[in-house]
Amino acid sequence: MRVAFNRSLVLVASAALLFATAAFAPPGQETGGYAPVLADTARPEADRARDAARKTAETLAFAEVEPGQRIADIIIGGGYFTRVFASAVGDQGHVVAWQPAEFIGFQASYGESLTAVDEANDNVSAIRSPIGAPEFPTGLDLVFTAQNYHDLHLQPFPADTAARVNAAVFAALKPGGLYVIIDHAAASDAGLGVADSLHRIDIADLRREVEAAGFVLEAESDLLLNDADPLTANVFDD
Repeated sequence: MRVAFNRSLVLVASAALLFATAAFAPPGQETGGYAPVLADTARPEADRARDAARKTAETLAFAEVEPGQRIADIIIGGGYFTRVFASAVGDQGHVVAWQPAEFIGFQASYGESLTAVDEANDNVSAIRSPIGAPEFPTGLDLVFTAQNYHDLHLQPFPADTAARVNAAVFAALKPGGLYVIIDHAAASDAGLGVADSLHRIDIADLRREVEAAGFVLEAESDLLLNDADPLTANVFDD
């Protein structure tokens, strides 16, 4: 199996992995159908300016996003992908945006971003539950998180936080549903402590945790590979 890395906006390597709850056909790479999403003027101009760097259409293709789906975007940050999904699923679909209560308590902008995507999109609903007890609805087609899975291992949180979140994701997805994770990759055998020190995670650790919840790894992507990343720098280091 290939070890695959993606490049984030700060040009560090990130792992992109797709897990399934049951048998699933490997994702395709057709991106032309997402042109209306990229052009959607309901999305802020600043978001659309980031689409090329973030390989947005290719990411949507990797995640097999389609109109009418029910998607959860978890630990949404500023809400960039929440807005992308809201456009992609359309009026017949729905997007659940989760910002852990602890994040909102730590930084007001996280709560403001969640409120903004909720109020601006009729097909988006917000969740603010604690990080160890996410309140996801059931029957979801896709659960997605970008560059934040490692946060489940930050020191303030209990050691079983990732296990709790992964179990909640598995319970929320319908059979055959997908769990797509993009995160900053750490060097092999770096240990979970780099979540705090570098804001990264070893792909092997991530995979072991997610598979322990019952998922099967279906695909990895080298869509945003950055060969120059040594995998040892803090992701906020220029």
